[in-house]
Amino acid sequence: MLGSNHTSGLLRHLYQACFGAVDDTRWEMIHHYIRKCGHFCGYGLLGLLWLRAWRITLPSIRIVACAALALLGTAVVASCDEFHQSLLPNRTGSPRDVLLDCCGAAVMIAIACLGMRFFGRGIRHETR
Repeated sequence: MLGSNHTSGLLRHLYQACFGAVDDTRWEMIHHYIRKCGHFCGYGLLGLLWLRAWRITLPSIRIVACAALALLGTAVVASCDEFHQSLLPNRTGSPRDVLLDCCGAAVMIAIACLGMRFFGRGIRHETR
């Protein structure tokens, strides 16, 4: 359902509503970048969720270790997703997409870690 052949129509309609008409050749490039940005941001958020999960589960270990575990978790999920896509007729699995997904997670995790360092607040589980 989420192959590029299924998302092109809806995304093109939304894009053209915001930015005006675009020819088919240019749209293919724009559509490609929209989808790749979606991967980057989506897996970036997954990386943040992994980071939060590890900080809550293992509050006594350093944030760097939690960040590494979060990146590893994201890499495993991205690899499994690409493997699954390689089995579908209208999708392709690509190691480049795994790398892109991991880069999204690494950027978001780094931003979160820097934010925690400079603002002095970690993601911690509060007990009552």
